[in-house]
Amino acid sequence: MKEKGRCIFHIPAFVRMDAISGSSVRPYKMIEAFKNEGYLVDCIIGYGKERNERIKTIRENISQGIKYDFVYSESSTMPTLLTEKNHIPTYPLLDFGFLKYCKRNKIKIGLFYRDIYWKFPIYKEAVSLYKRMVSIPMYHYDLHQYKKVIDVLYLPSLRMQPYLKLPVRCEALPPGCSKSDFQFNRKVEKKINLHADRKALKLFYVGGVGSIYDLTKLFSVVKKLDFIELVVCCRKEEWESRYDYYRHQMCRRIEIVHESGEALDKYYKDADISMIFFDAQGYRSFAMPIKLFEYISNRTPVIATKGSAAGDFVKENDVGWSIEFDEDVLADLLTEINGNRSMLLQKKSIMKNALESNTWEERAKQVIRGLTENKG
Repeated sequence: MKEKGRCIFHIPAFVRMDAISGSSVRPYKMIEAFKNEGYLVDCIIGYGKERNERIKTIRENISQGIKYDFVYSESSTMPTLLTEKNHIPTYPLLDFGFLKYCKRNKIKIGLFYRDIYWKFPIYKEAVSLYKRMVSIPMYHYDLHQYKKVIDVLYLPSLRMQPYLKLPVRCEALPPGCSKSDFQFNRKVEKKINLHADRKALKLFYVGGVGSIYDLTKLFSVVKKLDFIELVVCCRKEEWESRYDYYRHQMCRRIEIVHESGEALDKYYKDADISMIFFDAQGYRSFAMPIKLFEYISNRTPVIATKGSAAGDFVKENDVGWSIEFDEDVLADLLTEINGNRSMLLQKKSIMKNALESNTWEERAKQVIRGLTENKG
């Protein structure tokens, strides 16, 4: 593929290549997507020493006349100044100094702001007063710097925008689906009427089971409806720490597994419906789980909570059902689907379109358009 141009990809932190969490998967998916769109990508990723070396090289490139079309940056979940191993701000001027340098050189800058957990009471519950006294002012410092340098602020969903109140252009840039997922879907295309004759309706959930993602209402509904089976995939340590909280809602039709990657394929093949069903208040209202797009990739219709970013996406793309966070509402819907399995077939047939229009490459194209438009 002929190169379209050159861009800078910046993250002020070390990111593990083999990590499986959304915050680590996303950067490498975006880098790959920019490359797939024909861009030469110069990356600034790592601890301060490594970033400093990369920045020196890129500054030298710019001074020698090498043109960069844009900078795409992603925030860390930590404040920018605290991303060293020891959380000491060893390189206090490095990242924002570089972004200001790019601004002076008329290179447009887009930044994906990953999370705003720190503005909610749940952060206070999870982090000590001493740590909050250090981190919260530094989170505010990040926002102050963003106002000076950013041309476009990208968010998981626009539901997050009111909590930031930054006077910059904002766009939603949710996670995406991998093109490799198309190959898997072609393999199962002829099996789109999966499990139409079996008695059980099988639900699947991948993700956290902590206080942010409380599954007790889901468990309660499964326990009441004897035609429902549920598989929950979560981290082993987290489940063990939360078992006492859930044990009264457990029943023999709820299976807990601890898998990742390709090991999840068999559960997706066996599932009728994927779940993103938790309270959509406050912090949870704008969460856009990367697993939602994995669900879509695997053609399992989604039940999501109305009033959440995930629920909005499910409704707008017609890839499932967006419903009130209410046990009776969920039970009624599952009963209706169980009595009319063609509802699943209808959603599955639509999901192919959603998959094709929500790849990581489509996310990269959006950034490219946003940061190169009206460029002289």
